[in-house]
Amino acid sequence: MRRRMRLIWKGRDEPPISLSSHLHNQMNRVQALSLSSFLSLVIALVLSSFLWHVNGSTNLTPPSFTPINRDLYHTSEALMEEIKQLVHRHPDKLYMETIGSNNKGYHAEISVVTYCWNRKEIDDKSKYRVLLSFGQHGRELITTELALRILSILSEEEFLPNMDPKSLNKTLERLVVKVVPMENLNGRKLVEEGDLCERRNGRGVDLNRNWSVDWGKKEKDYDPYEENPGTAPFSEPETQIMRKLVVLFEPHIWVNVHSGMEALFMPYDHKNRTPDGLPSRRMKMMLDELNHLHCGNRCSVGSGGGSVGYLAHGTATDYMYDIARVPMAFTFEIYGDTTASSKDCFKMFNPIDLNTFNRVLNGWSSAFFAMFNKSTHQLDNLRSKTAMTNLSKLVSIDDYMNGYLVERRNRYGKKIEVIDLGLQEIRTYFRLFLLSSVLLLFMFCSRISKNRQIVSGMSF
Repeated sequence: MRRRMRLIWKGRDEPPISLSSHLHNQMNRVQALSLSSFLSLVIALVLSSFLWHVNGSTNLTPPSFTPINRDLYHTSEALMEEIKQLVHRHPDKLYMETIGSNNKGYHAEISVVTYCWNRKEIDDKSKYRVLLSFGQHGRELITTELALRILSILSEEEFLPNMDPKSLNKTLERLVVKVVPMENLNGRKLVEEGDLCERRNGRGVDLNRNWSVDWGKKEKDYDPYEENPGTAPFSEPETQIMRKLVVLFEPHIWVNVHSGMEALFMPYDHKNRTPDGLPSRRMKMMLDELNHLHCGNRCSVGSGGGSVGYLAHGTATDYMYDIARVPMAFTFEIYGDTTASSKDCFKMFNPIDLNTFNRVLNGWSSAFFAMFNKSTHQLDNLRSKTAMTNLSKLVSIDDYMNGYLVERRNRYGKKIEVIDLGLQEIRTYFRLFLLSSVLLLFMFCSRISKNRQIVSGMSF
């Protein structure tokens, strides 16, 4: 449900009929009609042809049924301006920066808002770091509204009705939170210009298929319109910016926020299973609790690949967990209208009435802050066990080459970024190097042994 299960005209809707076929069918009926009926039919055909031309004979995608409700939703410009003003009113807690990148004439910008209870402690390594991304798909407007609501609560301009402020502040004092309110600004602008089904970025790439884990693999139900992965992993400026942000920030918690259904997902998206081990089971238990307390047990819980109905390759959350080694990586799906037509994209992905709009924002705001609280407790347990054992994790060479290099630090304490491409070739060359080294060592030892025998024989 994070994508439409099929392109427009697939699924429940009948395929469009070409204009020539339409005229041919109508003319066959003319033979059985009287002259007056024939004249009426000719007039009707002329009118239908005119309307067909007006609607665009070359564009078979009909307009979406439900327009954007401007009484509920900000424009992208207005939303980012409101966030900017919010940051300006709370410089002691909030900081905003805009990062730009270019690729082959295509430019993208991403604004990032950083929250810390005391900005002087923003680099305190004892704090847990949280990275939240909203609006990765342009048509999912409700996610960016949730970003604004969460920032308003963090700034204390709005409050959660059923949460103790002292308990909340105690949790927030231990966090540094980075919020990306609108990851796909260029795609959002296309939606605002009328293409309400657009999920891709400004040049037609799905940003949630442009990451490196299992990139480019196509399932049998692959939809090239909905899931274009780009020309290569990280080909898009937006994903390049996000990857650099992850490398520098080193988050403990990642949440990618979408709409299209109600779900609490954890890795994997490209596999029909969750990761092995106790940390994964604890993540699942936390999601089950959130589902019960804040989702009324309506939400799907588990791996994205096992729950959403299709496998997704090259997703951000799988990269965060497998390559960036973020301990807790999630995808939250906050709303979906399963009764909406596949052509009515705004209604499918966004609430259209005030009551539902407020219910979604209030409920999911509470879920996020509950997740902050529960996640910090789980990370505390993990940290305490690590301190007790004080042992480094042993990994195989395959695991090492597949991602553990990302965790190594250079002398300045910065995370070393490793190119994710060509890992198979790197492993092959590394193994050849090891084999050659062993053979050379064997030859060297044999030569020394032989020389010793010669010297020993000459001494007699």
